[in-house]
Amino acid sequence: MLPYRFPRPLRIGLYVLACLVLLTLCLLPSPDLPDAPGGDRLHHVVAWFILTVTGYALAPDRRLAIPAFALAFGAFVEVAQGLAPTGRHADLPDFAADAIGVGLGVLAFAVVRRLAPGRVGAT
Repeated sequence: MLPYRFPRPLRIGLYVLACLVLLTLCLLPSPDLPDAPGGDRLHHVVAWFILTVTGYALAPDRRLAIPAFALAFGAFVEVAQGLAPTGRHADLPDFAADAIGVGLGVLAFAVVRRLAPGRVGAT
């Protein structure tokens, strides 16, 4: 069964879970984060790409809502990082990396939709 055919409450729950995991990782104190190759900006690009693609996998008919939410979520995370006493800080370049990840996710969805028109979000 394809993810976008799951019952709506399950799809919403899975997306909320993805958002909570991402929020938790973004609000952990810096020393508590695992070392990963690529640097912080690359991590933001990859994380928001995954968030966007996950949204499209669960709701391909939400072509504008998914990237709009992902961008708003990125802005929220940056504000939360600036306010949380975790040693993290709000950073405009991080938000720009989030936006690049969202853009790449939108592009990937468009390519997949074009290559498989009756299968993914085609109406």
